[in-house]
Amino acid sequence: MNKNIFFKKIKKISIYEICKKLRVKNITKKNTYLNDIKTLGDASKNDLTFIHSSKYMRLIPKIKSKFIITSTRFQKYLPNKNIILVDNVLLAVADITELFYPDSLNENFNYKVSPDQNLIKSKKVTIGSNVLIGKNVKIGNNSFIGHNSIIEDNVIIGKNCSIGSNVILKKTIVGNNVNILDGAVVGKKGFGFFPKKGKNLRYPHIGMVIIKDNAEIGSNNTIDRGSLGNTIIGENTFLDNQVHIAHNVKIGKNCIIAGQVGFAGSSEIGDNVLIGGQAGISGHLKIGNNVQIGGGSGVIKNIPDNTKVMGYPAKDIKLFIKEIKK
Repeated sequence: MNKNIFFKKIKKISIYEICKKLRVKNITKKNTYLNDIKTLGDASKNDLTFIHSSKYMRLIPKIKSKFIITSTRFQKYLPNKNIILVDNVLLAVADITELFYPDSLNENFNYKVSPDQNLIKSKKVTIGSNVLIGKNVKIGNNSFIGHNSIIEDNVIIGKNCSIGSNVILKKTIVGNNVNILDGAVVGKKGFGFFPKKGKNLRYPHIGMVIIKDNAEIGSNNTIDRGSLGNTIIGENTFLDNQVHIAHNVKIGKNCIIAGQVGFAGSSEIGDNVLIGGQAGISGHLKIGNNVQIGGGSGVIKNIPDNTKVMGYPAKDIKLFIKEIKK
């Protein structure tokens, strides 16, 4: 989905304005305008993007954007690009994101109820007591919304879905045949900020949460929306109770995640992954397909396909068993 349905964007912004905002020298004399700011993989030639970590250098050959925010560390790897050099890339990205999306730091709840709630009820949708539904919400036929739940503006819920009681959905798109159990909070901002001189500067989160068909979200799960990209839960993936998923995490299809597992931001989980209870996945990691992670494990590095690991730090399960037998 290219259009951001949850945040209003300034149509276009000039390179001059961007450089002025970042307090750097204007990098072009042409009156050039950019459409948006996006991640390396999503940015088109008319978007602004950025690179701040060596973990994303593998994406450099695929970059379509002509304009990139980065530091001197990565400048030499981008010879054919227009480089906006800054000292702190992520802080610069936060500033420009807010420039494109002036309302991006607004986390206030909806205070106006949709005037068409009766229309929603007429579409074979069962709605419990004391439910708040925002503007432009779409709910598919044969879906159920439990008591005291809040469905905020522009949220989309597919057909045959069951949304439990005391659930909050914002900045979220839900597929068909999805179950979201009681107490889940989906689509709140991620835990992103910059400590600076005794003050924490918040990082804008203009992404969304996408929950694909046939998934199940357990009770009291918290799933943060993406910062620039999206947080994604794949088809037929089941999350147990009290699972936390941070911003930009992408979980593949047919995964089973047991209770109290935590995912740090921007990690990618493959298909058919099994994770035992109370395991922790560090940020910016890539977990392959068909991986099994034992309960209580701490994953701090990438895991290749078809691997079984356990322990802290997580290691091949045969080695783990051998070590605990000593």
